[in-house]
Amino acid sequence: MSESHSSRSDESRDQENAPREPVFNLPPVVLCLIGICVIVYVADAYFLSERGYLLLMANAAFIPARYSGQLDLDIAAFTWPFTVLTSPLTYAFLHGSVAHLAVNMIWLAAFGSPLANRLRTTRFLLFWALTSISAVALHFVLHWHDQSPVVGASGAISGMMGAAARFGFKIDRSHGKAAFHGAVLPVAACLRSRGVVTFLAIWMLINLATGMISFAPGIEGQIAWEAHIGGFLAGFFGINWIDRPEEENIPPLDPPDQAAEPDGQDRPS
Repeated sequence: MSESHSSRSDESRDQENAPREPVFNLPPVVLCLIGICVIVYVADAYFLSERGYLLLMANAAFIPARYSGQLDLDIAAFTWPFTVLTSPLTYAFLHGSVAHLAVNMIWLAAFGSPLANRLRTTRFLLFWALTSISAVALHFVLHWHDQSPVVGASGAISGMMGAAARFGFKIDRSHGKAAFHGAVLPVAACLRSRGVVTFLAIWMLINLATGMISFAPGIEGQIAWEAHIGGFLAGFFGINWIDRPEEENIPPLDPPDQAAEPDGQDRPS
């Protein structure tokens, strides 16, 4: 009996000393993006004058008519020359309400963290830029004459969801930071995965439904669901080009006495 008790005590002590992943373990780049979005929203909602708000929307939001030469003169009077180059990126940091901001930041933390841990800072920011631009590019193709501003990080976050699907949603937590694990799956393999196909179907149906009824919690006005699809497709097909080289993704070898232990892979719930 004493030997059994001692063994259990040792196991309990080992579990207590084992490294644990913090509840909030967001990569710095994700925290920075969330911080920028929050600061911009607070400044917009509580500190800007009416003229300041117009300047912000005219220059930072993505307005399709700006690129088709049909921008209203009243709006054009507030725009700066370089806006045509920057708004396909800056619109992602603007949000229409607290709920819109909160929902996007929750999804950014959930899907952005494992992707940022996988790609590291520079590649993750490149991915953010690619998916943000691709999102409004598709929206522009379908609404090239529209004067309505497009705001929100949903396009980039949709791209992260697309990238997650290419990893089969496999996450490695064995080294203290959750990161997407394994090589990028071929498109054919993704389409043979029941979990991936189910996710793609549900995601597409939700976007089509919200687009048709123009409603989502916390979002006022029409939803730019086409931008979500543009970002998703860019992330789904573009992750191959932005992912780190395969040899850089090989995890460090476990110590010999831990070689037989599970590798810590699991799937997000």
